[in-house]
Amino acid sequence: MKEVKIRSVSMEDAQRLLDIYAYYVENTAITFEYEVPSLDAFQARIAATLKKYPFLAAEIEGKTAGYTYAGPFVGRAAYDWSAETTIYVAAEQRKRGLGKALYKALAECLAAMGVLNLYACIGYPETEDAYLTGNSAAFHAHMGFSQVGRFHKCGYKFGRWYDMIWMEKIIGEHGEIPSAVRKGMWMPGTIL
Repeated sequence: MKEVKIRSVSMEDAQRLLDIYAYYVENTAITFEYEVPSLDAFQARIAATLKKYPFLAAEIEGKTAGYTYAGPFVGRAAYDWSAETTIYVAAEQRKRGLGKALYKALAECLAAMGVLNLYACIGYPETEDAYLTGNSAAFHAHMGFSQVGRFHKCGYKFGRWYDMIWMEKIIGEHGEIPSAVRKGMWMPGTIL
């Protein structure tokens, strides 16, 4: 794989990130979203994430080729030490190690914040088809996540039902009294 630069995103990245995401919305059941969000809506998602969590992009030869970010898990104070993770790699860049590099950087950022548990919500097929395979679950397992839950036929897209699984990875020690989780300090364009 060519040299990968991992950096924090900025609003200038929004259109390229949205282009990467649009492929998954329009062609897969990896996301259960039906419509590609507007650029304004996508920029609002980035801004909301960066208030507390890392939102990272990977560049290969100056072109953004994938992204990952974290967000709150459930959204209640008692869950502050947990985060939900998301990753999308440009379709033409998959299976080249880019996802591994992105998720490794994301986990390092979250650990530095004091986050202890990572969670991933993953569309999962009862039977693989043209829209959804078990690749995302296999990727997460390769990255050290374990399946902790499964919801049956809870997502409907492209005229068929899909399951959803939750996967978990513990990245820190659970002390009796945990330190407060710190907000991330990722300035747009920061290189990790």
